[in-house]
Amino acid sequence: MTAITTRRRFARLRTLALTGIATTGAATVALTLMPASAQAAEAPQAARSVTAPSSDSHTDPKGTTGTAGNLDGWIKQSLAVMKEKGIPGSYEGLHRNIMRESGGNPNAQNNWDVNAQKGTPSKGLLQVIDPTFNAYHVAGTADSVTDPVANITAAANYAAQRYGSIDNVNSAY
Repeated sequence: MTAITTRRRFARLRTLALTGIATTGAATVALTLMPASAQAAEAPQAARSVTAPSSDSHTDPKGTTGTAGNLDGWIKQSLAVMKEKGIPGSYEGLHRNIMRESGGNPNAQNNWDVNAQKGTPSKGLLQVIDPTFNAYHVAGTADSVTDPVANITAAANYAAQRYGSIDNVNSAY
C-alpha cells in the first residue's frame, strides 16, 4: 500500500510541476535577448500582450528581407547569411524560438517589461533590444532591428556567443 501511495504522490508532484512550468513559460515569453553585461529581465507579474508598431518597416520592395513576408523565407535567408558568417544554428532552432518569442510576427514589440520601462523595448521576430542588435548585428543584413532577416541573424549571433547556438536556447533568453 505504501508503494502505491508513494507513486501517486510522485505522479501528483509531476503533474503540479508540469503545470507550474507551463504557467511560468507563458510569463517568461517576455524575457528578451540582452547583452551579456546587461542585467537579466525580470519575469512579469501578470501576463500581458505584445503589441505591434503601426509602421511596416520590415518591408523591402526588392524582396531581400524575405520571400513575400514569409517566415519560412526569412529563416532560410538568415540561415544562408549565418552559414556564410560561420554562425551555428538550424531551421528548427530558429523557428522554435521565433514562435515562442513573437509568434512569427516581425512587428512584435514588448512595451511593458523591464527593458521597455527603461526605454528599450524588445522588437521583432526574436524580441531583440536595440543594444543587443547593435552589438551583434551581422554585416550583410539590414541595419534595422525590425527587419526580419537582420533580427533573426543578430539574435542567432548573440545566442551563438552566449549559448553556443540558437539551437541550445529552449526557453526565454
